[in-house]
Amino acid sequence: MKSWFFYSLRESLGSLSLAFFLSLIVWVSAVLSSDPTVTRSLPQPLPLEIEGLRNDLTIVDDLPDMVNVTLRAPQSVWDRILIQPNLIHAWLDLSSLSEGVHDLEVKVRVGVTPYHVVRIVPEKVNVRLEGVETKSMPVTLNVVGEPALGYQKGSLYISPNQVVVSGARSLVERVKTIQGEMDINGAAESQQRAIKIAALDENGLVVEGVKVIPDTISANQTITLLGGYRNVVVKVVTEGELEEGYWLTNLSVSPPNVVVFSADPQLVDALPGYVETQAVDLTGLNDDVDLRVSLKLPPGVELAGEESVLVRLNIAALEGSLPITLPIDVVGLSPGLEVELSPSQVDVLISGPVPVLKSIKASNLRVIVDLSGLAPGEYQLPPLVDLLPNSLKVASILPQNVSVVITPVLNGEGIVSPTPPSLLTPTSVHTRTPTPSPSPTVTPQPAE
Repeated sequence: MKSWFFYSLRESLGSLSLAFFLSLIVWVSAVLSSDPTVTRSLPQPLPLEIEGLRNDLTIVDDLPDMVNVTLRAPQSVWDRILIQPNLIHAWLDLSSLSEGVHDLEVKVRVGVTPYHVVRIVPEKVNVRLEGVETKSMPVTLNVVGEPALGYQKGSLYISPNQVVVSGARSLVERVKTIQGEMDINGAAESQQRAIKIAALDENGLVVEGVKVIPDTISANQTITLLGGYRNVVVKVVTEGELEEGYWLTNLSVSPPNVVVFSADPQLVDALPGYVETQAVDLTGLNDDVDLRVSLKLPPGVELAGEESVLVRLNIAALEGSLPITLPIDVVGLSPGLEVELSPSQVDVLISGPVPVLKSIKASNLRVIVDLSGLAPGEYQLPPLVDLLPNSLKVASILPQNVSVVITPVLNGEGIVSPTPPSLLTPTSVHTRTPTPSPSPTVTPQPAE
C-alpha cells in the first residue's frame, strides 16, 4: 500500500513538472512573438564620457570623442532607448589610476533591461595620464608698428604682468614665454586695449593643451606729440553760390584734423586749434564734387604729411511740385470703333527737382488711356502720364479713373461698320487696374 502511494505521487509530480515546463515554453514563445529580440547598432554614436579622474592628474593625449555601440535587446527596450537616448552611456573608468599609460575598456550602461552589448567600436582606448603642474610666469607684450607722423611712443603699462600656466607636466615644461602683441601703427593717441596672450615654446610656437589664467591682459600704450608738432582741426572755407535751384546737403573734409609742425614750438602753440582751407568756390556747381584743397598756414608752420586735404561737396536739387491740366489722348483703339471720354482732361501734379520742373512744358507731355484689345462697352480706366523725365514723378492724377464708352462706328446708311470678330460686346461696365506711371504740371512750388 505504501509503495503504491509513493509511486502515484511520483507519477503525479512528473506530470505536473511536464505540464509546467510546457506552459513555460508556450509563455516564452508568446512573449518572444510579441516582443522579439533585435540586434542593431545605435542610430547615433555615443559621446565618450570620463569618470573617476583624480584632480591631480590630467589626460595628455587626445581621446576619441564618440563610440559606436551595437546592442541585442527586446523591441520594447529598443523603443525606450530610441525615445530616451539619455538612457544609454559610454564611459571610461579612470578611478584608482596613477600616472602612466593605461589600456582601458570602453564600458556601456543602459538604464533599461534586459540588454546585451554585442560590439563597441573602439572597444579599448589607450590613455596617458600625467600629473598636473601649475606655475606663475611673467607676461611679455610686443608693441609693433609706429605711431602717426609727429607722434612718439611713451610708457607701456600691462595688467596683470604675471599669469598662471596650468596643464600636464610635460606640456608646462615646454612653455618658455607668455606673449601678446599690440599693433599701434598710425596711432595718433594713447591706446588702451584687451590683448589675448598665449603660451609659447622655445621656437615661438603655441603650446597646445595648457591653460593660461587669465588669457587676456589690459594694455595701455601712451602716445604723445613730439615737440614742435600739434594736432589741429581743419575748417573748410567756401565762397560763391551754387547754381539756382540747388543746395549743399553735406560738406566733409578728410582728414578732419591734421598735424602741423614748426621748428619754433611757440608758432604752433599760438594756433587757435584749427586751420582754414583755401576758399572753395561753389559758383555754378550743381552736382557732387571732390576737391583737393591746400591749407592756409602761417609763416614758419608746415603741414606734416600730405600737403592738402580732400573736401567732399554733396549737392542736390531743391524739390518742388508743378500742377498742370492736360487733355487725354486715346491709344490702341481698334478700327471700326469710336470712343467717348468723361472727363476729357485731367489735373496732374508732378514733383521733383525745381530746375527740371522749370524746363517742363505742357506741349512736351501727354496723358493717355490705353484701349488696346477692348471691345465695345463702358469702362473705368486709369489715365497714364507719358514722356515724363526720369527725375520727375507723378504725385497725383485727378480723377484717378475716367469713364470710357466704346461704340461701333455707323456709316451714312446707319449700318454698323465691320468689327473684328474677336471683339465681343461686354454686358457690364469694366474697370482696368491702374499701373503706376509718371505725370506732369506750371509754376513750380517748393516742397515744404
